[in-house]
Amino acid sequence: MSEHPPPKPPTSGAVRVRAAAAPTSATVRLNKRMAELGLCSRREADDWIARGWVRVDGAPAVIGQPVALNARIDVAREAEQQQRQQVTILINKPVGYVSGQAEDGHEPAVVLVQPQNRWRECNSRMRWGHEQLRGLAPAGRLDIDSIGLLVLTQDGRVARHLIGEDSQVEKEYLVRVSYGAETANVQASFPPEKLALLCHGLSLDGEPLRPARVEWQNPEQLRFVLKEGKKRQIRRMCEQVGLFVTGLKRVRIGMVNLGHLPVGQWRYLAPHERF
Repeated sequence: MSEHPPPKPPTSGAVRVRAAAAPTSATVRLNKRMAELGLCSRREADDWIARGWVRVDGAPAVIGQPVALNARIDVAREAEQQQRQQVTILINKPVGYVSGQAEDGHEPAVVLVQPQNRWRECNSRMRWGHEQLRGLAPAGRLDIDSIGLLVLTQDGRVARHLIGEDSQVEKEYLVRVSYGAETANVQASFPPEKLALLCHGLSLDGEPLRPARVEWQNPEQLRFVLKEGKKRQIRRMCEQVGLFVTGLKRVRIGMVNLGHLPVGQWRYLAPHERF
């Protein structure tokens, strides 16, 4: 039996239309084009196509079909309604939880997304339901031994914006460090030229890192602002200049701050908030 009902045409007049400004002979897969236009994620696009919710230049879409960059893409209102029901959740991840799949006996942070852990100051009118856990995935990683802001979302547009290859969203971290035997006043003994290297000049996995903003928050703590998120990036950067990370906390993603959200608790992304 098919996973989806037979395709039906989008409701008459209930469509969104996207097209490139100028015609071109180049083509791209339909799901990729829909993601580029910010309509949805690639996976979501394939689901919509299978449900018969997408038309290209007036004809029913087919999964995997190539489309011109100036093609007219019509999306049924049912897809828009489905998208509005998707949730994005902010959690203050504790130490000991992984961001994604369970590994080495450690639970993923999503297990904390239960009614009893919802922050009492979350003022969203959204009501909790188990369906909100379906497809809820981390939009970015946060190491098992790090704490702070982690985004979990059902919305592919949010995920692509935060962790897509072309993402320019800033992530801000407070990082407590030691330098050799120095733990009390690290700033005084840490060479300025090494701080400059943290800002620009280091490489990981054979690739140069994007420029970062790194400055002293206090004599024992650095503030990092990055636009990328390689595995254990900050810890590995610090190792290259002789620093040892003793504590790491993510406090901001884009324009969304961790604020006073307690460790181990979560809240919904508010309607007015934008990354």
